[in-house]
Amino acid sequence: MILTGRIITRISTVDVRISLEAVYRLFAYIDMPDVRLGIMTNRLASETSPYLQQHANNPVDWYPWSAEALQRSVREGKPILLSIGYSACHWCHVMEKESFENPAIAEIMNTYFINIKVDREERPDLDSIYMQAVQGMTGRGGWPMTVFLTPELKPFFSGTYFPPEDRGGMVGFRRLLMALADAYATRSADVLEAAEQVAAFLHRNAAIARDSKPLSFRILDEGAKQLDASFDRKFGGFGGAPKFPQSMNLEFLLRMARRTGCEDYRSIVEITLGNMASGGIYDQLGGGFHRYSVDDQWMVPHFEKMLYDNALLSRLYLHAYQATRRSDFRYVSEQTLDYVLREMRGDHGGFASSLDADVDGAEGLTYLWSKQEILNCLGAEEGLILSHYFGLTDQGNFEGQNILHVSIPVEQLAADNDLSLAFVQDVVSRGIHRLQQVRAQRTLPPRDDKILTAWNAMVVGALAEAGIVFERSDYLVEARSTANFLITSLRSDGRLLRTYRDGVAKLPAYLEDYAFLVDALVTLYESTLERVWLSHASTLATEMIDLFWDVQEGTFFDTARDHEELIVRPRDVFDNALPSGSSMAVIGLFRLGIILEVQDFMTIGEQALLSVQRLIERYPTGFGNWLCALDLFLSEPQQVAILGRRADPATSALLSAAHAGFSPNKVVVGAESPEDDSKRGIPLLQVRTTVDGKATAYVCRNNVCMLPVTDPSHLVQQMMTG
Repeated sequence: MILTGRIITRISTVDVRISLEAVYRLFAYIDMPDVRLGIMTNRLASETSPYLQQHANNPVDWYPWSAEALQRSVREGKPILLSIGYSACHWCHVMEKESFENPAIAEIMNTYFINIKVDREERPDLDSIYMQAVQGMTGRGGWPMTVFLTPELKPFFSGTYFPPEDRGGMVGFRRLLMALADAYATRSADVLEAAEQVAAFLHRNAAIARDSKPLSFRILDEGAKQLDASFDRKFGGFGGAPKFPQSMNLEFLLRMARRTGCEDYRSIVEITLGNMASGGIYDQLGGGFHRYSVDDQWMVPHFEKMLYDNALLSRLYLHAYQATRRSDFRYVSEQTLDYVLREMRGDHGGFASSLDADVDGAEGLTYLWSKQEILNCLGAEEGLILSHYFGLTDQGNFEGQNILHVSIPVEQLAADNDLSLAFVQDVVSRGIHRLQQVRAQRTLPPRDDKILTAWNAMVVGALAEAGIVFERSDYLVEARSTANFLITSLRSDGRLLRTYRDGVAKLPAYLEDYAFLVDALVTLYESTLERVWLSHASTLATEMIDLFWDVQEGTFFDTARDHEELIVRPRDVFDNALPSGSSMAVIGLFRLGIILEVQDFMTIGEQALLSVQRLIERYPTGFGNWLCALDLFLSEPQQVAILGRRADPATSALLSAAHAGFSPNKVVVGAESPEDDSKRGIPLLQVRTTVDGKATAYVCRNNVCMLPVTDPSHLVQQMMTG
């Protein structure tokens, strides 16, 4: 079989595209006899990643990403089949079942390729590099990610999910494998040329074009206007289906509402969060959010639950509560954190990464209900009330079943049925509790229980802030415990590590691990005034700069300077499902720089902002956290200093007051007494004293303070006006 024509049909500085249609047309079908392979355990069995272990019994001769695999590719001259996914990924499971468990397809893979399986959550560097290649070559991305590499790690063909055989206009995986194996063997010049072009594209993408013009409020205003233009005024969110929460963009609009007084921006946030909280994307029984909605109404979710989503959204709802005082936003924030504590807490400390979308091969099975089930659980009268509340129908809204969603407010439900509000509220509350008990007896989704430093740090920050705002001491206890776990169990020889499972911590930490942990520890310090957390944050920030900062380009790399050499050294600056490591590093450095008055931290943050300024201006919707960082940089931060014994209720009352309202560009510092050693290194505290020995607060800007106050209500008033 001979491949006619080139593999790559078009390449530019904007994108690289491979025509799968051309592959379908040009590659002749090759029938392969079924080869019955016995069940074996491959190399993935010794890995700690649950995702890799899921593939340990595949007949595919899988390697983890390792020197052994890469060296074998070079030694034998075979291309690499790189498959990247994650444990909660629905289509990853589908492709495994259809193709990787298929003995005939496995035989082709084992004969012609060196097969490497990667957990994208363990190796975000590989995921970032090769996702750029996939998006460039195909115009889209996703998981499972399927990339074919030369032994020099250069991609020459890629895609995402492939069915085992030709289906619905998609080329089958079996035929694709044979076609690419043939192309590599008989048209190597075309393959290598394509690989070189893709490699050049990746190197161009890694370049940074710094902008020397001053950072300005204009960028913030234009970014907010673009988000406003794409806002779905009926259902909330941005654009159409599928819909993602886009937490960072909503955080930015909350900031802009406060900065400008524009109620339209606040309304965007309120409409979106309100509709999400009543939709199927929110787990109406257990709390917590699913990954995204496949429709534009937040009704039908993709059922996986990710730790980072719930950390981000719990904090967003908290901030929305601070800005609006809406009790439903507080409820969702607390319920989400309660869900994380209840269902994602690990056995050894820290939090699991995700809950799967699938149960017994069916998507979302744990979360679906028939109307008759509800009636059987609750009885006819109360079952009907709850059925109306959750919008249940006999035919269902998802594959014959019902995804629970709030279809009618309790007030309207009570009025429409001539029932007292208190009675309906009680029925709904008791009904939810009963359904929780019933659901607990079902098969629960598999859990990816590996602990990732960055994602756990996000939870620490959310718990710490919620603990002080909601006066939940249990949240603060959990935040301290998790922070201590990360600092002790995920450090080795003075270096932070990426992942932990079953007592094993491994893999050098990435920029995002350092950045998220720095920010979380600053938040924990501000919520407790315990100096130890600020000290750890400062130490980690210094390490982060040493390991990841690019002095020449004025930006951060995602991998440390001593990381293994890859085809490029990645620096993904886009804020995607979670904030980029770079944008989070900038926010953490700014917060530390303001508290400790370290000018180097401020300068590095400013340089990093300048490096992405042009990108922010062109694509503001992909730089939500960067816009938050820019807002912080351009602001004159509010500084709050609190002096008083931490055990004194008066000190606690002042600390709670300092965090009561939405004031995103503030820092909070404190000390036990004028002589307390915790004042050391914090200039704002150096000349501050208590008033008559009472717990005392100062509200300042640029170290110029208003009159000291001892009354929490006076502190709130000063913060609103100062």
